[in-house]
Amino acid sequence: MPQSTAREMLAWFQQHQEEMVDFIRHLVNLESPSDVPASQQAVFDCLNQELVKLNYRVIRLSGKQSGGHLFASPVKRFKNRPIQLLLGHCDTVWPLGTIDNMPLEYKDGMLHGPGIYDMKTGLAQIIFVLKALQAIQQEPEVTPILFINSDEEVGSKESSRHIHRLARLVNRSFVLEPSLGPAGQIKTARKGIGRFTVTIKGKAAHAGLDPGGGASAILELSHVIQKLFELNDVEKGITVNVGMIDGGLRPNVVAPNSTAVSDVRVLTQRDAEYIEQAIHSIKPTTPGVILEIEGKIGRPPLEKTPANRKLWEMAVQLAQQLDLKLEEGTAGGGSDGNTTSLYSATLDGLGAVGDGAHAIHEHIDPDKLPERSALLALLLLSPTLT
Repeated sequence: MPQSTAREMLAWFQQHQEEMVDFIRHLVNLESPSDVPASQQAVFDCLNQELVKLNYRVIRLSGKQSGGHLFASPVKRFKNRPIQLLLGHCDTVWPLGTIDNMPLEYKDGMLHGPGIYDMKTGLAQIIFVLKALQAIQQEPEVTPILFINSDEEVGSKESSRHIHRLARLVNRSFVLEPSLGPAGQIKTARKGIGRFTVTIKGKAAHAGLDPGGGASAILELSHVIQKLFELNDVEKGITVNVGMIDGGLRPNVVAPNSTAVSDVRVLTQRDAEYIEQAIHSIKPTTPGVILEIEGKIGRPPLEKTPANRKLWEMAVQLAQQLDLKLEEGTAGGGSDGNTTSLYSATLDGLGAVGDGAHAIHEHIDPDKLPERSALLALLLLSPTLT
C-alpha cells in the first residue's frame, strides 16, 4: 500500500471526524433493543438510505422473532471478482427509554451512550469507510459486501444461517464489533460459547413422615453442580458456570424435580468437543433419580487459524503506515466472527476504541475514530488473501 494512500485516507477521516460523530449520535438515539424487533427498523432505514447514496443495492431480510437483517452489495459488480464481508449488528442490550436516563454526553473527552460502543460506532465506520473510498476514488480489488443483523446479542439464532452461507463465499471477513478494552486490542481469538440445561426427576415424599420413600432431585442437583464446576480449567481457558438453579415444591416435601442452567466457554474446538462429551457423560449419584442433559457449544470458538494470522499480520503492517501500533487480545465473549472464522479469514474488533460494553459507563474515544476507520479502509484495499 503506498504511503501516500494511507496519509490521504487518514486525512480524510480527520476532516470528517465531527460528521462521523454526528452520525454515531443519530444511530445511538435510535434505540434498538434485541427484544423489540420493531425498533430495529429505524436503524435499518438509516443505513439503507446511506447505502443507496453510495450506489449499493440493499436487500432487507425479514425475521420471525428478530427485527430482520440487511444485506448490501455494490450495484456495479465485476464478474468473478472476489468479495469481502463487512459484518455487524444493530441490536443492543439496552431497553427502550435508556437514553433518557443514560443520555449521550461527553465526559473527560469520551462520548458516552447506550450501545455506542457495542456497536453503533462500528456501523458508522462501515458507512464512512465506503464514503471515503469513493471520495478518494479508491476501488478495492476485493468487492466489499455488507451484512447487518438484529439478533447478535441474543445468539444470532435467525441470522446465523445467512452468515454461514456468506462466510463460505468470501475471501475474508471484517467484524466491526468494538475493540477489546481501552487499549483498543484487535480480537484475534474469542471463546466458543455453550449453554447446557440439566433436568433432574426425582420422587416426592413427605419429608417428615416418609423421608426414605422419596428421591431428592435437589440432592442430586448438588452433586451435579459440583461435577460441573470441576470441569473448569483455568490453564486451558475452559469456564463452566452454573448461573441458574430451580427445584422443589415446598420445604416439607422431598424434591421431585430440579434444574440447573450453565454457561460454558472454551478457546478451541477440541476443547468444545471434550466439554460437550464430559457434560453429557455425567451420571446420577442419588438412587431413584433420572438425569436429563441438553445443550451444546452453539457458538464455536474463533481460533488463531493460519488464515486469521495472515489477516492479522496484514493489519499490523498497514497500521504501521498510519503510525498506529496494534495489539491483539482474546475475548471471553463470542460474536458472529466466531462463525465466519470457520470458513474465511476473519479479523474481529475493528470497531470503536472505548470500554463499558453492556455497562452504564459504555463509551467510545472519538479521537480514535480517524485512525481506526483509516485502518479498515486500507484493509479493504488490500489484495486477495491466498
